[in-house]
Amino acid sequence: MSNPGWADWAAVEKVDPEAAEAILKEVHRENTKIELIASENFSSTAVLAALGTPLTNKYAEGYPGKRYYGGCEFVDVVEQLAIDRAKTIFGAEHVNVQPHSGASANAAAYFAFLEPGDKIMGLSLAHGGHLTHGHFASFSGKLFDVAPYTVDKETERIDMDEVRDIALRERPKMIVAGASAYSRLWDFPAFKSICDEIGALFLVDAAHFLGLIAGGAHPNPVPYADVVTATTHKTMRGPRGAMIMCKQEHASAIDKSVFPGWQGGPLMHSIAGKAVAFAEALGDTFKEYAHQTVKNAQTLAQTLTEEGCRIVSGGTDNHLMLVDLQPLGITGKEAEERLDQVGITVNKNAIPYDPEKPFIASGIRVGTPAITTCGMKETETAEVGRLIARTLKDPSQAAADEVQARVIELTERFRPYPDVR
Repeated sequence: MSNPGWADWAAVEKVDPEAAEAILKEVHRENTKIELIASENFSSTAVLAALGTPLTNKYAEGYPGKRYYGGCEFVDVVEQLAIDRAKTIFGAEHVNVQPHSGASANAAAYFAFLEPGDKIMGLSLAHGGHLTHGHFASFSGKLFDVAPYTVDKETERIDMDEVRDIALRERPKMIVAGASAYSRLWDFPAFKSICDEIGALFLVDAAHFLGLIAGGAHPNPVPYADVVTATTHKTMRGPRGAMIMCKQEHASAIDKSVFPGWQGGPLMHSIAGKAVAFAEALGDTFKEYAHQTVKNAQTLAQTLTEEGCRIVSGGTDNHLMLVDLQPLGITGKEAEERLDQVGITVNKNAIPYDPEKPFIASGIRVGTPAITTCGMKETETAEVGRLIARTLKDPSQAAADEVQARVIELTERFRPYPDVR
């Protein structure tokens, strides 16, 4: 294997050849399979290099200029760069870049304003929401009273009249907008209006579409929401981590809830990666990337529809879609396994009003952030759609061999880390 270019690889191989081998095999997997998991992406070598720096050595509890440790003058610079760039990109009044994950960011945002037992409204996980928006298995469902909203059974879209009816009846203290498997745009002004009507706080979880916002390919919730949480990977292409944006009036509550309320020392190497990713997002090429991601998703949805699949809600406005496999007579679990064997990575996913159990599921979730990072455009994305359909409709070994051969040809041309062999 060649040197990846973002690490002192000889040192890794010398100290721990077993770990080095597993890491290189993972890079090989990423290079040689078509990655369609909507929540995954490929960070640039610049972001990866920042993650591998000695900033991981530094404890920096507190915030720039107000640390509990000495020796923070340079990590202060890095964190302030990340904050300032995020403010510029999203027009935010206040930014906290310390949350370790999207779940941590959501927890910190909840506990900045809520007490256990308070009521929240979020999109049901079974209809595309997220665990941390009130599911019973999550801390959010265990600690808060939850009044979920759903998608309409006919349109498979969020009905804002129904959201308002639930809000007027349940009177939640906070309403959450955002999802992990919803392919349509969010009506942020309508949510804000409902929150104002009942005196609720408005939180947007922008984890999935943050990069689309940064590139101007998705509406920006920052002007409407009291708080916006988001991960910095997914469509943002940064390191695994998260951030919180809020109105200035909520800055103190958010910062105190992140530290010392929810976390200890921040991961300064990850914050460095966030700063680099935000620098990349300020460039024109990132705008092109965000818009191409949406174009690719719409191309993929159209191709799969033409091939006999059913796309939940009839299409997509963002980077992902849910594919209902019931017309093809297979389950999401079977589809995930069959596609993996030919080198196409997706995840099984429940569809709204799914008759199957979640670990079987009637659908798959498919997204285009990663293949767009690799350089694929509409032509290649349409071919990927046809390869998916061929695999799902024809279980023969001959079909699998043909699809796998074509996947190898595509990934030779479109891969995230071409210098690693």
